[in-house]
Amino acid sequence: MEIDEKHLTEIALVAAKAAGLEILKIYESADFGLAYKDDDSPLTKADLAAHKKICELLVSTDLPILSEEGRNIAYQERKDWEYFWMVDPLDGTKEFVKRNGEFTVNIALIHEGRPILGVVYAPVLNWMYWGNSQGAWKSNDGIKTEELQQKGNVSVSSIVASRSHLSTETQEVIDKYPNAEVISMGSSLKFMLIAENKAQLYPRFAPTMEWDTAAAHGVLIALGYEIRKVDVDEPLEYNKENLLNPWFIAS
Repeated sequence: MEIDEKHLTEIALVAAKAAGLEILKIYESADFGLAYKDDDSPLTKADLAAHKKICELLVSTDLPILSEEGRNIAYQERKDWEYFWMVDPLDGTKEFVKRNGEFTVNIALIHEGRPILGVVYAPVLNWMYWGNSQGAWKSNDGIKTEELQQKGNVSVSSIVASRSHLSTETQEVIDKYPNAEVISMGSSLKFMLIAENKAQLYPRFAPTMEWDTAAAHGVLIALGYEIRKVDVDEPLEYNKENLLNPWFIAS
């Protein structure tokens, strides 16, 4: 199957921005419509509105969509997908509810278990990150765009950690770098600190799902970085039967 990477990147960028606008409408309102899923994770009207908008725009690509807020698609149905969109319409719902702005829209294009295109958008901050086979970029205001570059081998001076999920095992990794600054951040923005050379390490010894990491992973791959499993030295893979990620370290 042949794809037009440039065109698909443009569609993903438009979809992320449009979803961000839907999220902001609710973020600025008095009623989030807060509810809780079976796993006690929060769900708001913004999650659902963003999901709907993204699907409306991605459907034109004729590629399957696997979204956190979409229907539960059986492995037997999706296991043979060559290309598909993996979407987290609102990553960092806890940060959304706290109104701290550290949440994102995540859209990734997966090819045979690997992200080949990633878009990460932070609506409140108006930061847009994207990466594909041609490189990676950041837009700060929707107008000015800068190309991101990997710095190469540098010592670990900053470690990024979750604002809402800091496990004992993660702390043990942090303790191995006593001189490193620890930066707390919500959502997939943690990965973008690595993309911008503001951090060198992100250990995650706590549960995440594939849609939590796929888009950011696509941006990091474009820069030559990687997200690797802790138990075996292999990159994270996508479209597994169980969509739960293993523990990982991004660097």
